[in-house]
Amino acid sequence: MSARLAAAVALLLLTGALVAVVAVTTPWRPLGTPPGGRVPVDVSRDFSGTQVQRQQAFHRALRPGSFTRLGVGLAVALALGLTPLGARLIDLVARPFGGGWGWQVALGALALSVLGQLVTLPFAIYGETVLRRYGLSTQDWGGWTIDLLKAFAISAVLSVAVLLGFYAATRAAPRTWWAWTAAAAAALVFALSYLFPVVVEPAFNKFTSMPAGELRDSLITMARDDGVPVRDVLVADASRRTTSLNAYVSGLGSTRRIVVYDTLLAKAPPDEVRLIVAHELGHAKLHDVRTGTVIGALGAAVACCLAYLLLTWPWLLGRAGVTGAQDGRSVALVFALVALIGLLTLPAQSLVSRRIEARADVHSLDLTRDPATFIESEKRLAATNLSDLRPNPIVYAIFFSHPTAPERIAMARTWQRLHAR
Repeated sequence: MSARLAAAVALLLLTGALVAVVAVTTPWRPLGTPPGGRVPVDVSRDFSGTQVQRQQAFHRALRPGSFTRLGVGLAVALALGLTPLGARLIDLVARPFGGGWGWQVALGALALSVLGQLVTLPFAIYGETVLRRYGLSTQDWGGWTIDLLKAFAISAVLSVAVLLGFYAATRAAPRTWWAWTAAAAAALVFALSYLFPVVVEPAFNKFTSMPAGELRDSLITMARDDGVPVRDVLVADASRRTTSLNAYVSGLGSTRRIVVYDTLLAKAPPDEVRLIVAHELGHAKLHDVRTGTVIGALGAAVACCLAYLLLTWPWLLGRAGVTGAQDGRSVALVFALVALIGLLTLPAQSLVSRRIEARADVHSLDLTRDPATFIESEKRLAATNLSDLRPNPIVYAIFFSHPTAPERIAMARTWQRLHAR
């Protein structure tokens, strides 16, 4: 069996496994249908015309810059990766250091990352000005810049380290590197999922234990009753950069944590905080982070097998002006492929995420039995965060990782109808 055929067979098998895991673990119908049917989504029932107009104005102002930033970033990546321009740029930055493959990979990845950051920086600045105009950002430009540099540094260091390992494998095992990199990529996804809460998150926020009191005690008790033992509930100092309300769960095993924004504690009544934490407990109890990590690991392995087929395709290599996967100048091509494949798979990722979030909503209702507070909470979150209440269907399908607030409210009323006695 040829190396390309072996990689193609592995690609098909891994893709089949990925599709099977997604199909089996995704809650496609997290809530049953009650007598009389589901409650329809009705924006005007819960949100005033003024609220709708304000969020529409906000998104009309924000989205052109966001979409242009995405488009420009993708266009630059494709222009550099699918033409010899990227290879020439990498050769130029590595030549003063001898031009070896290690320097090509490390300096090439860094140069491409810097260039991508610079061409999209004006649109990032524009987006921040919109957030400030609508009162969602509390940062000054110094803090914003520091956060931007931190995110870039973490991303750049990780990218360089991963790429150096990738190219070392392509040179050490020219015919079988797809297998070695697939296994390593899957393992890396698990490692990052485990380490992210304790390595990356503290770079952007300070976390403190929720102050002792009735609310904290009730959250710990609720988690214990739900079968999700939680040693602590952490509070993130999100107010130093945003007015948005949020909570989340992250990590695996001993690094699993439930985090609430300090803005949520300051603005939402205790019943709403409990309900939002109940949503996060749903993610923990149903092992959504672990399942997402498994899916991510399979996706990374699929990507490595696909990369082997693409990086041994003479036509594509000719377009990029490189000789093969062992050529360090092909980093630009790898960047282009990652950007393109990431965008193409985004609708599927968003669809699965919306279903998982809907199931966590159902869990929070099952746990709290309080649809009225759920509805008030969604109204508060949507109004404070200026959530899009009537998104364009295409935008919704591609970019929305959560159901809209009106969808979640309609689901809560459906739950109430389903459990009516």
